Amino acid sequence: MRPDVYTHGHHESVLRSHTWRTAENSAGYLLGRLRPGIDLLDVGCGPGTISLDFARRVAPGRVVAIDRSPDVVAQARRLAASQRGGVAISFEVADVYALDFPDASFDVVHAHQVLQHLTDPIAALREMRRVTRPGGTVAVRDSDYSCFSWAPLDPLLSRWLDVYRAVARRNRAEPDAGRFLKAWARKAGFESLAVSSSTWTYADAESCAWWGGLWADRCLHSAFGEQAVEYGIATREEVAAFALAWRRWSEDPDAFFVALHGEVLAIA
Repeated sequence: MRPDVYTHGHHESVLRSHTWRTAENSAGYLLGRLRPGIDLLDVGCGPGTISLDFARRVAPGRVVAIDRSPDVVAQARRLAASQRGGVAISFEVADVYALDFPDASFDVVHAHQVLQHLTDPIAALREMRRVTRPGGTVAVRDSDYSCFSWAPLDPLLSRWLDVYRAVARRNRAEPDAGRFLKAWARKAGFESLAVSSSTWTYADAESCAWWGGLWADRCLHSAFGEQAVEYGIATREEVAAFALAWRRWSEDPDAFFVALHGEVLAIA
């Protein structure tokens, strides 16, 4: 079986989005479960902005943040070195399917926008459950791309969404993961679940320019655009047209975009 393929890749346009994320805008559903002194594992930590927020909230507890990309882990370590402020946090290269921790090592295990990129999210959840202490929490949040909504309408953006979802499925992943988190958690053996949803909304001029600009760049430069062409799902000319459509949308005074996410707090 071939390894998981990350649909987005790690181009600057992708990390630009990831470094915007904070515990407040991306893990609000979990914050009520955090307290000083607990141990937390952050799976798929990316550049580490959410991880550092967690570390400040659970200090003097420890945070271990992992990602499979050595380059991204190196970036997270640089950020931590500049902002650590005395909190206990470490960044490591690791595989969510085979976590190198004993059973029952953490009070909270968190994964943001991770399961949607995996070929076997249920196996990942089982491994996350294994390293969670009895009564601890596994927290997962993922997008549901088919529920993304925007205005003004543009057939090129509709085509972009179809292409993105097709590329993700070609990678044997689930772009609409948010709606399946509850079912996946139950299949992974969790019985006590708190299920919720939340959104990212881009409607002011600054946020629309940022969101549209990064997706234009993703179409042209990230792994997503490359894979779309390589797999024969879209032509290079189409991908370039998607980028232009994103820039046009980002400059429209009526621009609006909302991204829906499913969320689950599962008790180990």
